[in-house]
Amino acid sequence: MSQVTTLAEVQNQIQKYWSPIFTKQLRESLMLGSLIDKTYEGAIARQGDTVRVSQVNAPEGQLLTVGTDADTFNTEAVSTSFVDIKADKRAVAAYEFADLTELQSQISRENPEIMESLRYAMAKQINDYLYSLVAPSTSTPDHTVTGVTDFNASQLGNLRTLAAKAKWPQVPGWYLMLDPQYYSDMLNASTITSADFGAADAPLIGGVVGLKRYGFIIAEDNSRTSDFGLAFHPSFMHMVTQQQVQVKISDLHSQKKFGVVMSIDMIFGAKLGIDAGLKHITVTA
Repeated sequence: MSQVTTLAEVQNQIQKYWSPIFTKQLRESLMLGSLIDKTYEGAIARQGDTVRVSQVNAPEGQLLTVGTDADTFNTEAVSTSFVDIKADKRAVAAYEFADLTELQSQISRENPEIMESLRYAMAKQINDYLYSLVAPSTSTPDHTVTGVTDFNASQLGNLRTLAAKAKWPQVPGWYLMLDPQYYSDMLNASTITSADFGAADAPLIGGVVGLKRYGFIIAEDNSRTSDFGLAFHPSFMHMVTQQQVQVKISDLHSQKKFGVVMSIDMIFGAKLGIDAGLKHITVTA
């Protein structure tokens, strides 16, 4: 007697083999989400959970003079700043199959197109949401750089100056993501890429700059389609997620339909960090 593959067996197979692959690919391809800060206090066990990101504020301190007033000192109360982040967003992608056999055939072939399409849909939802939170300072100092039609060494130097004046921490580093047009402008700037101007480490590898320039680690972000650049320290935004993508399969019989639905989803949350307006800069034309 032949063995019948049940819906539960197919779901277990997908959860076991596909879900870890989804999680890995999502983190590797989601550029902004992979670079912003993801350290927090607490755990995300279910949707709606809240975690906290905090920092201890530096004291004012004192400068004393030996022989005058250096025998005593003042103390200050410890103060902290914090941001509470609620995991209240769910990124979802789903397919409907005519029957369980069609779904099973996709799994057995390890169809990369099915996995890639679902992964891309989920990644796009998260990426677009993170970009919607971008809000640099528009007052003194103004971190919205406009009127840039050619992203060259001068523009890169200007960003470095703004970041340094804002006292961005050096750890873990500064990042700059450029849309394809700005990225191409930068590749054509000999003062950035030519060995004659100190770029002896040959940063062009397959047309991609992956090394530091002017203090920034520079990458191309083709999710932005017009002149756009985002320079930032990772702590300008915090993101919290469940540890693994969730996969679920259900039949449609209760809806008086034949077929199977497969969905993948991830619970996450994101929020601008402490002094966020001064920790990121946007560049536009």
